[in-house]
Amino acid sequence: MAEQTIFDKVLSGEIPSTSVYEDDAVYAFNDINPQAPVHVLVIPRTRFESVADLADASPDAIGAFMRGVALTARKLGLEEAGYRVVFNTGADAQQSVAYLHAHILAGRKLGWPPG
Repeated sequence: MAEQTIFDKVLSGEIPSTSVYEDDAVYAFNDINPQAPVHVLVIPRTRFESVADLADASPDAIGAFMRGVALTARKLGLEEAGYRVVFNTGADAQQSVAYLHAHILAGRKLGWPPG
């Protein structure tokens, strides 16, 4: 089994978090180091290390995760003004936790290009 990550510990309750949205497939919570006025992390309850692992995942698992991201944004009331969803995959993209997670960023005008 892969080494436990901070997100495994969040899911188990070992590390406290502020829940924003949750269902059977995902858990969403406020980032402890926000990069925008709204910065929420969405993690699947089934662990994947990165977006790259989704190539071998079931369409149902992928769909449930992406639906959870969209429902989190909806619950936060972000649909009208807009929001960004970011996936960092690998070292060059600065993925810091080997557990798939989406960043939802909103609450201000976001610049482009990112990075």
